[in-house]
Amino acid sequence: MKTLGIVGGGVIGLSCALRAAESGWQVTIHDPGRGDAASAVAAGMLGIAGESRTGEDTYLAFAERAMERWPAFLERLADPRVSAARSSVMAGVDSADVGELTMAADWLGERGHPVLPLTGKEIRVLEPAVSTRVRSGFLARREMAVDNRRLLAVLTDAVAALGVRRVEGEVVDHDTLPGDQLLLTAGVGSAKLWPGLPVYPSKGEVLRLGWARGALAPPKHVVRGLINGRAVYIVPRSDGVVVGATQYDGDADLQPVVGGVADLLSDAIELMPSLREYRLLSADAGLRPLTPDGLPIIGRLDDRTSAATGHGRNGILMSAITADLVADMLAGNNIDEPAVDPGRFS
Repeated sequence: MKTLGIVGGGVIGLSCALRAAESGWQVTIHDPGRGDAASAVAAGMLGIAGESRTGEDTYLAFAERAMERWPAFLERLADPRVSAARSSVMAGVDSADVGELTMAADWLGERGHPVLPLTGKEIRVLEPAVSTRVRSGFLARREMAVDNRRLLAVLTDAVAALGVRRVEGEVVDHDTLPGDQLLLTAGVGSAKLWPGLPVYPSKGEVLRLGWARGALAPPKHVVRGLINGRAVYIVPRSDGVVVGATQYDGDADLQPVVGGVADLLSDAIELMPSLREYRLLSADAGLRPLTPDGLPIIGRLDDRTSAATGHGRNGILMSAITADLVADMLAGNNIDEPAVDPGRFS
C-alpha cells in the first residue's frame, strides 16, 4: 500500500486525507496542534457571492466549481448537523452600500449565478430580526454555510475510521518525514516548509454569540451586511450565531484586537439589533493563508511533494474540490485547473 504524509490537520488536510484513504492510500497526518488553523476559527460560510469581488471572473468560476462538489461531500459526511444555512441574504444600509450590492448582483447575474433582488421589507420577511434601516439587497440562493467545528469533528472521526494516523508535533523539515508522497496543507506554515511558496498570513477575528432566553431566535439564513461600507456577516448556529470578520493582512498575532471586536459588535447589532441581548461567548483570531491572486495553490512542487494551501477566506468552500484534485493527482492524473497551479507564480 502506498503511503502519504500530510502536514497540517485543518479542513484541507482532513478532507484530502479522507479522499486519499478512500482511494487506498495509507495516510498519516502531521499536525502541529497550535490552534491557529483558519478552519478552527472560521464562520463556516461557503462563500461565492459574498467572497467574490466584481471583476474576479477566475475566482468566481473556481468557487462555482467548488460549490458543485458540496452536495456529494455532505452526503458522504452523513451528519445533518454539519449544515448551518442553505442560502444567504445580502443587505445594505445606506445608498452607497445599496449601490455596491446592486453592482455585485448585476455582475453575478450576468455570469449565471442565481441572485434575487430584495427590498428591505422583503429581507425582513425572510429575517424579521434585520434592522429597519436596511434598504435593500439580494438573496444568494447557493450561498450555504456549515458549522465549522462540527465539520472538523466529523472529518476527524471519518479519517480515524479509515485508519488514518495522527501525529502531533511541529514539522521543521518535511523531507525527514516518511511516506511515498507528501502533501503540504499547513496553511500559513506551508511557506516555512517550502521557502518561496507565496503564502502569507491574514489575521481574522470572529465572535461567537449565544442565544439568550427572551431574545429573538438566530437567523435561518446567513445575513451579510454592508454597514457604511464595512462588511459584516452573521452566521446561524443551533445555539446562537457567529459574527465576522476582520482582516489584517500580514499580521500573525493571534490575540484579538479591541477595535476589531468593537467594530464587529457594533456592525452586527446595527444589522440585527436583537443581538444586543445575546451573550458574548468568545472572541477568537485565526490566520488565513493568502496568495497574491487570492486563489489557492494546489499541485506538485516536486516528484514527492505537493501543496494544497493558500485558500484564504474560503478554505471550507474549497475543501471538497481540493480533496478531489489531490486524489486525481495522487492517481497520476494531471490537474486541469490552471488557476490553482503552483507554477503560475514562477
